[in-house]
Amino acid sequence: MTPEELRHAFRAGQVRPTAGLAPGAVQANLIAVPREWAFDMLLFAQRNPRACPVLDVSETPSTVLAPGADLRTDLPLYRVWRDGRLDRETPDVTADWADDLVTFLIGCSFTFEAGLLAAGIEVRHISAGRNVPMYVTARECRPAGRLHGNLVVSMRPVAADRVADAVRISGRYPAVHGAPVHVGDPAGLGVHDLGRPDFGDAVEVRPGEVPVFWACGVTPQAAIVASGVPFAVTHAPGHMLVTDAPDRDYET
Repeated sequence: MTPEELRHAFRAGQVRPTAGLAPGAVQANLIAVPREWAFDMLLFAQRNPRACPVLDVSETPSTVLAPGADLRTDLPLYRVWRDGRLDRETPDVTADWADDLVTFLIGCSFTFEAGLLAAGIEVRHISAGRNVPMYVTARECRPAGRLHGNLVVSMRPVAADRVADAVRISGRYPAVHGAPVHVGDPAGLGVHDLGRPDFGDAVEVRPGEVPVFWACGVTPQAAIVASGVPFAVTHAPGHMLVTDAPDRDYET
């Protein structure tokens, strides 16, 4: 399906993670906060660019990355947050949307997975039909105004002899998290059980494979919790906006 067809399917109620969909199209994380918090969020993103590479900022539920899309309905699943706590997940946030919301679209590592697959590097959560595993680390982000929190990472097992290739390929896409932030022992990130991700699904790490960790656009959701943001709308982890923007436009 094309990105537009996928968005229409999500608008009609289809719910599924977006990893592996529309190869070659940029995918984006979403976070919408009241205008009163927008500068803090923009500053947080600027100070933590590996986790929060901003692709677009919009004061309406639309984006230049996907003309005609409605940011309230065209992602497969959303989260609504109140006072730093998850209120609910829903496939449509039209009823929750307020005129003063400012939306940040942040690059997603699903974008460079097409490059990994083209190079013959298995992406385990895609081949297993699962959501990517994500973990809240012990690494503190640089705070900004009222926002603070710890880095969230996504993990992909990679054969030891292909790790350098995975680093090189993903490093060509700094606007969608770029190269990994950590390779190897998860304890170096303060992660102690790969079988229990904070978001997404656990995947098998086989003998001869190395866990590789990339900065993740769920990091702002961890900041919402840590900072007690009074209201926010985000994507549900793994359920992204599939844009019309080609990934080659973000390749360096």
